Amino acid sequence: MEEKISVDNVIIYLERKSIKNMYIRIYPPDGRVKMTVPKHTNIDTVRMFAVSRIDWINKQRAIMLSRPIKVELQYVTGEYHYLWGIKYKLELVEGTTNKAIIEDDKLILEAKKGASKEQRERIVIEWYRELLKEAIPSALEKCSRIVGKSPNEWRVKNMRTRWGTCNPSKKRIWLNLQLVKKPPECLDYVITHELVHLYVRNHDDRFKAYMDRFYPDWRKIKKLLNQE
Repeated sequence: MEEKISVDNVIIYLERKSIKNMYIRIYPPDGRVKMTVPKHTNIDTVRMFAVSRIDWINKQRAIMLSRPIKVELQYVTGEYHYLWGIKYKLELVEGTTNKAIIEDDKLILEAKKGASKEQRERIVIEWYRELLKEAIPSALEKCSRIVGKSPNEWRVKNMRTRWGTCNPSKKRIWLNLQLVKKPPECLDYVITHELVHLYVRNHDDRFKAYMDRFYPDWRKIKKLLNQE
């Protein structure tokens, strides 16, 4: 049975892990709240932490629930898709190969006859993946030079709730595939953010001081990144 608590009429689901600190995350589209807590933390301590953060939880849930529900893309002619912050109108054409290309202000999606929605989506996703992988090395080199840290490896992953993650002990960073849809400066910001975690693991004042030093406009770009 899933462990959960209720605070201010908000159901908070608990996950226990071998960690030192407690974390709260809120998931779209319905504002589901999840707390990750150390394995043997007693429930009163968990509840006290949740109570201390309930104003923040309610605020974030209200923001999330106020956003319009996104219409699921069908990858058909007339839809709009983004690449590096620019909106392109999709045109689906039947062909002998599967590919996606930009022509003027259009995204031309070529798919074989009878391709399903899932197959058309896969073509676009893989096209996005290749474009992001092509862009990362130069952006990473630039940001690493500024930060003074570089990862042992980087990977791309389609993530729902984070733009990037860092494993400081392994010096590995993950970057969200969806960054390819955002303006290029957003990629620089996320890479810088994850590289700073090689100095500081959490988001305390030291972390913010490093960000101010290495990417002075990071707050503005963070706001841009999280716009719908």
